[in-house]
Amino acid sequence: MVHDKPTAAEQPPGSTLTLLDGADGAGPVLRTVLPGGLRVVTEFLPGVRSAALGVWAAVGSRDEDAVHAGSTHFLEHLLFKGTRRRTAMEIASLMDAVGAEHNAFTGKEYTCYYARVLDADLPLAVDVLGDMLTGSVLEPREVEAEREVILEEIAMVDDEPGDLVHDLFAETLFGDSPLGWPILGTPETIGRLGRDRIMEHYRARYRPADLVVAVAGNVEHDAVVDQVRAAFAPALGAAEAAGALPCGPRLGTEPDPARTAVQVRSRTTEQAHLVLGGTGLARTDDRRFALGVLNAALGGGMSSRLFQEVREKRGLAYSIYSFTSGYADTGSFAVATDCQPAKIDDVLAVCLDQIGDVAAHGITEEELVRGKGQVRGSFVLGLEDPQSRMSRLAKSELVYGTLPSVGELLGRIDAVSADDVRAIAADVLARPRSLAVIGPYHADREFAV
Repeated sequence: MVHDKPTAAEQPPGSTLTLLDGADGAGPVLRTVLPGGLRVVTEFLPGVRSAALGVWAAVGSRDEDAVHAGSTHFLEHLLFKGTRRRTAMEIASLMDAVGAEHNAFTGKEYTCYYARVLDADLPLAVDVLGDMLTGSVLEPREVEAEREVILEEIAMVDDEPGDLVHDLFAETLFGDSPLGWPILGTPETIGRLGRDRIMEHYRARYRPADLVVAVAGNVEHDAVVDQVRAAFAPALGAAEAAGALPCGPRLGTEPDPARTAVQVRSRTTEQAHLVLGGTGLARTDDRRFALGVLNAALGGGMSSRLFQEVREKRGLAYSIYSFTSGYADTGSFAVATDCQPAKIDDVLAVCLDQIGDVAAHGITEEELVRGKGQVRGSFVLGLEDPQSRMSRLAKSELVYGTLPSVGELLGRIDAVSADDVRAIAADVLARPRSLAVIGPYHADREFAV
C-alpha cells in the first residue's frame, strides 16, 4: 500500500503530488494543497466526456452535540438556498441548463455536495459549488421553510418501517450517542434548531482545511486547481492568513463496549421488520477484507447461507441480507430482513443458528472462493463510473489517509484465507448482539438474540 506518500498536512502549500501513477488503466491521481489547507484531488479517466465533482466536508452527524443535533443535515439542505451571489432559483437553473446531476448527502462522518456534468461544464459546476460552500447566507425565511421540508423527510422515513428499523438498530446498538442518533435529527431537535446554531455549525465545520474537492473524469489537474482557487477565494484568504493546514484522516476514540439490547417499536404493519447484529470493525482495520468475505458468505447474495436457509429452503422471508458498516473507531455487522409477523421467531432462530455455526466453524473452502469472487467483482464494478472514482479519492483523504491502487486492494482480497475468515467470525459473530424490531408486537415482547 502507498504508505510513503506525504500526507496533505506534510505537503507544502501550493505544491502538487502524484498519489498514483495511473496503474489502474486511468490517468494519474494528483493532489494539490492550496494555501489555507483546501485539498484538490483529481483522476483523469480516458474515454469519457464527463466529470464527477464532489466537495466533501469532514463533518458528519456524529460530530454533533445535543444542542446541534440534526444541524449537519439541516445545513446540507440550506447551502442550496442562496448565496451572496445567487438565489436558490439561479443555482438550480444554472445546473439544470447544462443537464447536471447534482445533489448532496450527509453521513455519520462526512458530508458531500456533488455534481456530474459534461467535461466542458466543469468550470460552472466548480464555481456554483464553491459559491454554495463559501457564500451561503442562510436567510431566516429559508431556514423556516426548509425546517418544514426536513420534518416532511423525517415523516417519510417514519412511514417506511424498512428504513426506520435501521435507525432504530443504530440507536439500539450505539445508545444515546451521536453514532446512535438519526442523521436527519428528530422532530424535537429540528424544531428547536435556530439559524444561529446552524450558522455556528457552518462557520466551525466548513473551513477550507476541512474540505476536499475531488474530481474524476475527462479533466486536466492544473485547470481544475485554478477553477477551485477562484471559486473558493473568499474563504482561502482568511485561512491562509491563519496558517491553516489540512485536517488529517478522522481518528476515532475508544468506542463504548458492546452490549446486548432489544428495542421493539409497535406498529400495525403487514410485515415485521428486523435488524440483528453487533459491533463490527473500524473502517481502517486490516481485518476488514476478511470481514467482507465473511459477509458475502453469510448473507451477501443469493448463494449465501442466510438466503438459502431462510428463503430458499424454508420460505420464511422474501429478502434477507447481512451488511457491514465502518467508522473511525467502530462499526457494525448485522442481518436485516422482513417477514410475516407470525414467522419472526422462526426467522430469528435460523439466523442465530447460522451465525453460531459460522462463529464456531468458519466457512467452507467453496464459500471462501465464492465470497472472495463476490467481493472482488463488486469492488471493481463499483469503480466503473466517474462518480464512484471521485468518491474513492475523497474518502482516501478524509477517512483512510492513503490511496492504494485497485491492484493492491484486489491483492488484499485474494490474500484472505479460510483461517482469516474463521478468526474474524469467531470474534465479530460472538460479540453481544442487539436487535431492533418494528411490527405488531407489544413493546415488552421478548425475542431471542
